[in-house]
Amino acid sequence: MQPPKKYSVVIAAQDGGHTLYPMKEWCRQNIGEAPQFDVKTTSQQLRRAFTRMGWVTEETETQVLILHPGTPKTALQAIENEDFDLEDQDTPDSDRETVFELEWQLRDFIAHNIESQRLDGKSLRLYVDSQGDGIEYPTGVGRIDILALDSDDTFVVYELKRGRVADKAIGQISRYMGWVQKNLAGGRTVKGVIVAKVISQNLRHAIVVVPNVSLFEYQVAFTLNQIQEADGPSTGEA
Repeated sequence: MQPPKKYSVVIAAQDGGHTLYPMKEWCRQNIGEAPQFDVKTTSQQLRRAFTRMGWVTEETETQVLILHPGTPKTALQAIENEDFDLEDQDTPDSDRETVFELEWQLRDFIAHNIESQRLDGKSLRLYVDSQGDGIEYPTGVGRIDILALDSDDTFVVYELKRGRVADKAIGQISRYMGWVQKNLAGGRTVKGVIVAKVISQNLRHAIVVVPNVSLFEYQVAFTLNQIQEADGPSTGEA
């Protein structure tokens, strides 16, 4: 379940920058410009009141933005770019019970269980050569999280994100796939896999025109089962 979106008022600066203010806080500090509201007014009601006053509302992945009439589109684009850069942010606390704290934990879990996974119905195994075992595989354009082969010897490049992932991950995995295609594949197909806790809508749209890239969201379940003490006197058995 995604956390609720934040409501923010966008105030553009003359130098082309912008500042975001929590919507209700801005309204309390700017009574003459804001719609009338009280403690019972919901964010949705306040949003509609702004719209009736001629303000513009836009939604990003995580926010509802309230823009003053005449706010330049460059300000909105800058906010969207910041909003989409979500893989560099910490995963919200509400997700911590089901998220890997570090990417290497996710990487090692997938690598150690690679043979139990399937991609397009085909089994997988780590790619092994003189450079290593397919984990943090070194290339001229950075290290690949996991490099694998399927049962047809098709190369599979894994890009892993422990939390939410935005559409710029396409650029990262395409770079690695291109390097593998040029240096290792020898004419064979190269596929890509992006794994994250949450796949953004923008990334879902982006892969429509990017062949051979698949998206996966992971889930983690962890349970503690209490064990009762032994009954009766000890027999001395181990």
